[in-house]
Amino acid sequence: MIIRSALALGLVAMLAACGADGVPTRPEPKDTAREPGVSVHGTVKMGVAYP
Repeated sequence: MIIRSALALGLVAMLAACGADGVPTRPEPKDTAREPGVSVHGTVKMGVAYP
């Protein structure tokens, strides 16, 4: 049961990642003014925590 669920989840993840839903399209550009000299810096960490 667990193996089937894992295989199904893997198949869905592969199909979603390979563009099976169509060709990727760019979003429409927004008409907003950019502030000069503004930058965003940071760090992102992802993972799984085991109790």
